[in-house]
Amino acid sequence: MSKKPAIGMIGIGLMGHGIAWNIAHAGYALTLLDHPGNQPVDDLKAMGAVSAGSIAEVAKAAEVILLCVTGSPQVEAILAGSGGVIENLRPGTVVVDCSTALPESSARMAAAIQAAGGEFLDAAMTRLPQHARAGTLNLLIGGEAVLLERLRPLLETFSENITHIGAVGSGHLMKLMHNYVSLGFIALLAEVAAHGEKAGLSMQTLVDVLNQGGGGGAALQRISPFLLNGDPSSVPFYISNAAKDLGYYNQAATASGVERGIAGAVSTILDRIVAEGHGQDYVPQLAALLKT
Repeated sequence: MSKKPAIGMIGIGLMGHGIAWNIAHAGYALTLLDHPGNQPVDDLKAMGAVSAGSIAEVAKAAEVILLCVTGSPQVEAILAGSGGVIENLRPGTVVVDCSTALPESSARMAAAIQAAGGEFLDAAMTRLPQHARAGTLNLLIGGEAVLLERLRPLLETFSENITHIGAVGSGHLMKLMHNYVSLGFIALLAEVAAHGEKAGLSMQTLVDVLNQGGGGGAALQRISPFLLNGDPSSVPFYISNAAKDLGYYNQAATASGVERGIAGAVSTILDRIVAEGHGQDYVPQLAALLKT
């Protein structure tokens, strides 16, 4: 793209707000869908972003539409629902789905977008809201490599590492694999910490021992502030979203016919914690919730 395309964005939550901030900061014309689930957008409007009252308005204003919503049901409703993107798609529009979604859903949506005259990339994200705001997300791309290169200047406004995984849906599959590993590590550490605290062990000693051995790594770094100081904000990710992501991973693993015994066990624990009313707690708080 020789000039900066007009951007439409749907989903200005914890991750989406940081993405939108970087896009606006880079000088792109930006139209946001007004939605009750958005984070406050006054700072974005001060940078020139425009708020739209409907998906149709966003689609008509944009050459590239970014989605950053909860999961596949929301993506499908936004794209294929009544009054959605597909009904209002301008020819040549590119849809970039940064949500966490099921690969088979992404393939269906890509086909529908293409049939309507548009193009589609899945651009699944790893890292956290603080990285979205810093413009240092990791993006896992599924779709045509040529299309990725056309959009690279836009994607680089909010990402540090961009990896082309393969065909449409492969970016979302890799995200599910990543989140299973990342969340699985944290769940394992939370369970061990709950055991250690119940046994009267020092959390500082536990963290030190794990760091000095095979338990060190990013997951321990992220859960340690909660174990040591009761601060869960290092991973501002709801347990309900973790349960959803693990559920998606299990669906994808079942569809592929691969072993998922460990993933199933992690899902069972997360689903139970959500059912007990703790879905809006952050993931590090599992260490306290698993003590009972």
